[in-house]
Amino acid sequence: MKISWGTGIVLAFIAFIVFILYFVVLASTRNQANHDLVTREYYKEELAYQQEIDAQQNALDYARATTFTKTGEGLMITFPDDFEFENTQGKVSLYRPSNKHLDFDLPVSLSNTHLLIPDKQLVDGRWDIRIYWSHNEQDYLIKESINY
Repeated sequence: MKISWGTGIVLAFIAFIVFILYFVVLASTRNQANHDLVTREYYKEELAYQQEIDAQQNALDYARATTFTKTGEGLMITFPDDFEFENTQGKVSLYRPSNKHLDFDLPVSLSNTHLLIPDKQLVDGRWDIRIYWSHNEQDYLIKESINY
């Protein structure tokens, strides 16, 4: 059977379309291609973004002097010596960009200027840390990305 040039072009188009559809189905059904938003309530959080900017401005001096150190027990967060930890309430959120199941929050409970996050809760790799606290009706926020 002899194939004419018109039939060859149609077969080439069909082969190309099948090839593209195969990769679309493959990419959309794999578990590695997780298309979740960063947070569940993305649009609700967007409305409160100005408060977050103000809290970051309030914590600017603290953010410059706060250090993150990997120790044998875990991640040590050291606040400046002038940090007033009495009557301070807040939380530390650790966000793992590659796996949402590793995300967790810890309450800010300080008896001195150090906060230790246990090693058993942290996996090696990149973490985004948000330290949010309130003191004397003033909000503070420190954002940092680290490689643990």
